[in-house]
Amino acid sequence: MIHTKWNEKETIKQVTCVHTKAEKYMVEHVLTEGNVYDVKNETDEFYFVVDNKGRISGFYKDYFQDIN
Repeated sequence: MIHTKWNEKETIKQVTCVHTKAEKYMVEHVLTEGNVYDVKNETDEFYFVVDNKGRISGFYKDYFQDIN
């Protein structure tokens, strides 16, 4: 149940959304190309970020680019 505490968790890093062209899902409703998002958790395939609605959501890493 670690996901219930992600809102209070410290931000790991920040990433920039580079596209919202999803094959299967409509991510353009919760992500905006060019916006910077706080990463709260990360797996091999996904970033769990605070989306445009203020919720923690998981997205494939290919939507983002790390901020150096």
